[in-house]
Amino acid sequence: LVVLCSTMGGTNPDHPLNNLGKTVNPDGTVSGGMIVQWKRKAEVYLMEQSPKLKYTIVHPGGLLNEPGGERELLVGVDDKVDGTDSRTVPREDVAQVMLEALRHPDKYAGRSFDLLAKPVGEGPATTDFASLLDRLEGKNCDYSLGATM
Repeated sequence: LVVLCSTMGGTNPDHPLNNLGKTVNPDGTVSGGMIVQWKRKAEVYLMEQSPKLKYTIVHPGGLLNEPGGERELLVGVDDKVDGTDSRTVPREDVAQVMLEALRHPDKYAGRSFDLLAKPVGEGPATTDFASLLDRLEGKNCDYSLGATM
């Protein structure tokens, strides 16, 4: 099982990460940038290797340098995560979810999802990682959304 950490924002071709390092050349062509789009392209390539290679793709929101294990984690697809206005998640929680994907391949293999965390105190800390993805009812991110290369 390959567990890949990517980023939320894949449905937004104008995501700020797509402009980082982007240069418009004198002839009007564009060089550099498009980070989110390149990440999505790599994700599609990984998914195309299935069923020979099993995968899990995690799209975390903005990463926080704060302790993990203290927040309720929420999942969604296509940059929509219900249940919070937060757009962030502690790095430690992202790492924990990726580890849990390896521990529960029956639940996480073949999945692509977004991950956010509620602020501390706005819900019970997530401990049941085996059922974290159940609320998605089998849905994965739609890679036809957003700009493609």
